[in-house]
Amino acid sequence: MALRSLDNALPLAQERPKKQAKMSVAAKLNVVNDENVAHLPPVTILEAVDYISPDDLQPLADHNLKIQSLMEGLESKDWVKVCESLNDARRFALFHYDLLLPISDKVMLVQVKAMKNPRSALCKIAIMATSDIFKSYGDKLLDDTNSDALDQMLLQLLLKASQDKKFVCEEAEKALKIMVDFIAPLLILQKLRVYCTHANPRTSLSTIDALAVVKIVS
Repeated sequence: MALRSLDNALPLAQERPKKQAKMSVAAKLNVVNDENVAHLPPVTILEAVDYISPDDLQPLADHNLKIQSLMEGLESKDWVKVCESLNDARRFALFHYDLLLPISDKVMLVQVKAMKNPRSALCKIAIMATSDIFKSYGDKLLDDTNSDALDQMLLQLLLKASQDKKFVCEEAEKALKIMVDFIAPLLILQKLRVYCTHANPRTSLSTIDALAVVKIVS
């Protein structure tokens, strides 16, 4: 039997092209194109901290109660809480001298930790607190109980006085000048000379500058 010629076969119906669904304007805007879409930075919430001048600090009304929780606040994991507690420590140093003195070494060690913190705001408030402690305690800071804490605090001040962040650097320089004003020159000279040959050259330069101020004062 002869095969039927293909020429007589019915042509296959062409498949109609499918209609593409219309894209809404909103959908078009959602198309990601790295070259055309502006990438907005992630939203961060900045918590404000106060840089309170010593002249604006006021005595604590509940100082006898507040002193009991001061160290807890200073050792908090919340850096804003630490800033608030450092300002309270400044108030104790300036207005409630006798209450802070027994724990002054512990307070100074917290200040050292805060000055090492990468947060510039926390670092600056810690340095401001050192200035107020120098004003209030002067030569008493050289007692044996405070010796190690003072050494660590002094080293951090010298380091910060030589760093690139201007407002931290200026605050550290101010604290060093206050230290020279309120601690006997001969006593502070003995402390500073140790850092003249420090491994960090910036620390050595800051020390030489501080020694120059001491000599001028003396």
